Amino acid sequence: MEPTRSNHAASVGASLARLQQSAGITGTAPAKCQDHGDYIANTLADGGHTSCPTCAQQRLAVAEAEERVEQQRQAIAAKLERQLGQALIPVRFTTKTFENYRTENDRQQVALSACQGYAANFTEHAADGRCLLLLGHVGNGKTHMAAAVAGVVVREHRRNVMYTTVARVCQQVKASYGKEAEQSEREAMDLFRAPDLLILDEVGASYGTDFERMVMFEVINARYEDVKPTIVISNLAAPALVGALGDRTVDRLREGGGIVVKFDWDSARREVDRG
Repeated sequence: MEPTRSNHAASVGASLARLQQSAGITGTAPAKCQDHGDYIANTLADGGHTSCPTCAQQRLAVAEAEERVEQQRQAIAAKLERQLGQALIPVRFTTKTFENYRTENDRQQVALSACQGYAANFTEHAADGRCLLLLGHVGNGKTHMAAAVAGVVVREHRRNVMYTTVARVCQQVKASYGKEAEQSEREAMDLFRAPDLLILDEVGASYGTDFERMVMFEVINARYEDVKPTIVISNLAAPALVGALGDRTVDRLREGGGIVVKFDWDSARREVDRG
């Protein structure tokens, strides 16, 4: 047995020697680390030697910690992007930001600044249930601005957002009336009550049928009771919005200092239509 063990040890030693040689290690020598004291270093063919093993372990631990932080950052970023996707913002507007909103006159700059302020201070506005009304001409970037607000609310404030239109809300509620409906009217309404921020587009597009006014009041009133903000997008001016939605609904939107932003300049789209 002993000769076999000796032969095995010799074989292992020879293999280790070959590995060290291929790695450029020519031997060992005592060395001293300023931080960790004495250690045995491997001497290298170029005259250098390996560094302190404790320092190497610490560097490895730091690198692994940084990698974990980066993985966590990427996971959070992916989650936020999924949440933004779940906001149901139309594809055309998913890349719309405050930075790529072009301002060519003072009123556009005022509108941009107001929406940036709302997004930046969303925590305060959410606590008060303060709504944002984007009102004015077609083609002036109201939906662009709402999408930009949504991006900030999701990514920076970590709140959930839902974008929808009045027509879709009404369709959802109407679907609950059928005999084979999968949800009740209350459950349909609660879909729009749940998000931290609801964006309602095309408000007043049909100039407010009785059914539309009833549904809008129920949705906005439910959010008002829960102290949850709503962004309303409409091509109507403020007085006409009252006619489309009704006094009670507009009162809920104005409650708590609701912010009205006017988009009342001639848009490039309108100029093309006129041409």
